[in-house]
Amino acid sequence: MTKQHIIKSAAGFLAVLSLSLTGCSNFLDTNVNPNNSDSVEANLLLPSAQGAIGYVLGNQFQIYGSIWSQYWTQAPTSSQYKIVDQYNVQASSFDRPWQFLLADGMKDLDVVIGQGRRVPKYKQYAAIGLILKAYDFQLVTDAFGDIPVKEAAKGDEGILTPHYDSQKEAYDTIFSLIDQGLAMLDEESEFAPGDEDLIFRGRLVKWRAFANTLKLRAYMRLSEVAPTEAAAGIASLQGAVFLTEDAQINYTKQGGNTNPLYSEMLGLGLTENLVASETNVSQMISLNDPRLTTFYQIAADTDKVVPIPQGSYNTQPEYSVSLPGTAVGAAPRQAASALAPVKFISAAESYFLQAEAVSRGWLTGDAKALYQQGIAASFASYKVDQGSYVTDRVAEFPADKDGQVKAIITQKYFAMCGNQGFEAWSEWRRTGYPDFFVTSQASDLGDGVFPVRMLYPNTELTRNPNFPGAKVITDKVWWDAK
Repeated sequence: MTKQHIIKSAAGFLAVLSLSLTGCSNFLDTNVNPNNSDSVEANLLLPSAQGAIGYVLGNQFQIYGSIWSQYWTQAPTSSQYKIVDQYNVQASSFDRPWQFLLADGMKDLDVVIGQGRRVPKYKQYAAIGLILKAYDFQLVTDAFGDIPVKEAAKGDEGILTPHYDSQKEAYDTIFSLIDQGLAMLDEESEFAPGDEDLIFRGRLVKWRAFANTLKLRAYMRLSEVAPTEAAAGIASLQGAVFLTEDAQINYTKQGGNTNPLYSEMLGLGLTENLVASETNVSQMISLNDPRLTTFYQIAADTDKVVPIPQGSYNTQPEYSVSLPGTAVGAAPRQAASALAPVKFISAAESYFLQAEAVSRGWLTGDAKALYQQGIAASFASYKVDQGSYVTDRVAEFPADKDGQVKAIITQKYFAMCGNQGFEAWSEWRRTGYPDFFVTSQASDLGDGVFPVRMLYPNTELTRNPNFPGAKVITDKVWWDAK
């Protein structure tokens, strides 16, 4: 990749992603010199980087995560995601996510950070950039394992074939970047971003809460592989402020500004490829979960949500089947899907992380109360009347640590239905919860074997001589030690 190509990618990223970004139409018409990175201002590159991450998180990672978390399965009437249900994915499927996260988005963030360290008016952009770079790295390393860290997004320095660093080194870098961002944040700064910050509109106090919650998430990811480090890191967060609202990008119905998954489906001719999976739906029905009809549509000619077994697309059911709901952006023929947000970290996740930390003895607090707040936050996010659901689940909250962790992760799983599919899959890999997954009927791996990583992209296999070697989807990542 040439320097000129990289700069064009950074400066024009919103235009390239015009099918998926919102809230930044006033950034699309900016003229910049594609040969001079210094002419690309941080206030343009920040939404570009956020949009790149949101595009992958809300599109490819949402699809794979939600199918492998058994929220969704391939529809019998179409074929787009059969290989995902088969656990027979191809390396080339991950070329775009890798490019957007490690080349385009990361490059934009590096420029934002560099400008913020030199130009006082962009210092708070740099603080946000450091935090988002940590978020970006966690997405990539959780998906693929070992990744380029020290030489990531260094194309302008001539490093076109970066060496890889271990996942342990990636996590060390994540913590360092968060700390750097937190140290640079100044909530009283007169130079806070405005609407170009697509997530918080420049509310720096929210970025501090986001950074602390991201740090809690990252340390919790080490719970099974490095519990002593996880415990110490989480204990250092005692008294920190955490997220109490969803950190998300909102979209509109306007062309080019729609939810990225909806935009993808638009490009596929509005084909209804995804339907409700029996694995999740049957569990939600058994608990009388009122969110069911928010996360899924009522099946035609019925008054209920009707799923099919995971991977059963070769059997044409003799009844109508439910599609995902518009609230999660996966109903292509429903225009409201265009408005579904992409959640980077939800308030529900924040409370569940705190609840687990307290249950493990790594933070002080009331695990049951935080667990209750986590469930309630999910209902509030979708404006669903919780009825007696929350109090029923709280009444069942176990007294022992292991039981509490299982309850917390299981309820986190329900809260993430179709809206944080990648994170739900990552938490299942870390903890083994929920414990009711079934083998896809289309699986090529055999009974009881599931995907536990994404494949390195084909572009790395074929173009990078420093690539460390191919993996298969049953090879665990470093922190998946349970």
